[in-house]
Amino acid sequence: MTRIHFLHSARDRHQAAAAWLAQRCQNGLSALVYLPDQELLGQLDRLLWTHAATGFIPHCHVGDPLQSETPIVLATDIDAISGATPGRFTLDRCLVNLANGVPPGFSRFEELIEIISMDNNDRLPGRERFRFYRERGYDLQSIDISNGIPA
Repeated sequence: MTRIHFLHSARDRHQAAAAWLAQRCQNGLSALVYLPDQELLGQLDRLLWTHAATGFIPHCHVGDPLQSETPIVLATDIDAISGATPGRFTLDRCLVNLANGVPPGFSRFEELIEIISMDNNDRLPGRERFRFYRERGYDLQSIDISNGIPA
């Protein structure tokens, strides 16, 4: 069953996602980031290029020829993604949901990360998703990240 982690109370959802993804990369792990809004995904893309003062977080968009060799893959459409891909990284292990709805097909992933900011436009839909997962019997872990992403 998919492990679901709610990282809540972020000051800024995309900044928190970038910090979490940077940690994941440093640990040699991959993640698929789902955000159906193309404009917001573009903003996250630019943020990942500039997140670290001395570099960037390696990432590409789904369908890129380097997808299987890149730890972070950005997608507006999960349905367009086939599960495991040959290469160093696979896309069926960890899904980061930056949408305000339940991501389609989330249960095929080993782990689902929900990053929730303190903004009501983000927090209230996050509560609805929390309730949705809990009612379906998923074990939920809630982590306060108001002071940053824990190591």
